[in-house]
Amino acid sequence: MDIRAEKLRLIELLLHTNNPSIIRKVMSIFQTEETQDIWEELNDNQQQEIDKALEEVNNGQTVPFESFIKKDYLKGVTITPIVKNFKVFSEVNDVAKEHGADLIVMGSHGASGVKEFFVGSNTERVVRNADIPVLVVKNDVVNANFETVVFATDFDEECIKPYIKATKLFDKFGAILKLLYINLPNEHFRSSVEIEKRIAVFLQKADGNLNKMNDVAYQADYTVEHGIINYSNKIGADLIAIPTHGRKGVSHFFAGSIGEDIVNHASLPVITFKI
Repeated sequence: MDIRAEKLRLIELLLHTNNPSIIRKVMSIFQTEETQDIWEELNDNQQQEIDKALEEVNNGQTVPFESFIKKDYLKGVTITPIVKNFKVFSEVNDVAKEHGADLIVMGSHGASGVKEFFVGSNTERVVRNADIPVLVVKNDVVNANFETVVFATDFDEECIKPYIKATKLFDKFGAILKLLYINLPNEHFRSSVEIEKRIAVFLQKADGNLNKMNDVAYQADYTVEHGIINYSNKIGADLIAIPTHGRKGVSHFFAGSIGEDIVNHASLPVITFKI
């Protein structure tokens, strides 16, 4: 099967149907980054027609949204309803810039089946495209004040920038920021002396002092993901913070899909800071 031809056929179907169920079904197929090149090849009229069709579908679902923004816990919060279609992953960052946002917040109810696909794809793509921190919340938050935050890092020099951003943000909240290093077995193993030297160099460059040396925790585990989650649960943390490379992928400390796995499997909220 020519996948590209099949996608173009589906776009043609979108341009010639007013059936909401067909529109929703076809658009669900296009929730992947691979369709971005095809979208760009469409002329302005075709893009506008598809956006118009989606807007008509969305208009049929505005009642629940209007009901949501009238919730008591949103009183006093300025809300600007915005509906963006199709290119959601890159547009979220554009909208955030347009409105001078300091934080992107994404929610989910879990990390299994379809819900895991959402967190592991849409959210991760937003993280990769975002220039500002992204907060991912999956469950009911017991303590929205985020009194105890775990900032996990390998203390590489490239993590200094996100560390400083996190420090400034959580200082405003009056939160306790616990720095965490995960020590892995085999070739990734470092002795305590090696870890301490690495941390000292990092803090000296980032803070200009070593005042936070005693705030660093070491966790030995078989994977970075398990180490971060196990330590965070052990100390009763309210939030996990991790540095990421954005569009270039997660840092080598969070190699492969570790960053995504943390977002998917941690029951705690996770916030990312771009390196």
